[in-house]
Amino acid sequence: MSFWKNIKLTKGFTLLELLIVIVIIGVLAIIIIPNLISGPARARDSQRKADLRSIKTALESYYNDQNSYPTTLEVLTQGAAPYIKTLPTDPKTKAAYIYIPAGNPPNSYVLKATLENSSDKDIKSGTTNVYEVSSTN
Repeated sequence: MSFWKNIKLTKGFTLLELLIVIVIIGVLAIIIIPNLISGPARARDSQRKADLRSIKTALESYYNDQNSYPTTLEVLTQGAAPYIKTLPTDPKTKAAYIYIPAGNPPNSYVLKATLENSSDKDIKSGTTNVYEVSSTN
């Protein structure tokens, strides 16, 4: 029974224990918060890339039918059977994507979008946050 008499009943945590917990929480916050903050920008960048891929698909279908690319993207939404229902726009600014046809009649093109994440692996080298999709021709 003397064993139980020697043990002190302590309540609460020591200062060292509290400091260790605070440091652990701080390290986790430093690791997690930047990813949470950049999440919406990366999601919008993914949407921009998907938008350009869907426009590219519509442009290639148009090319297969017409043997040239359209001079403007709006042509893709016209007619009884449009190649694309509506033209996607930038998810943040709602601006149209950049379409640059080349040739007369156009036999190639470049589609461009500006990404928010400057460290994205798909950014064209030598540009400032520009993602490009080109024609297959």
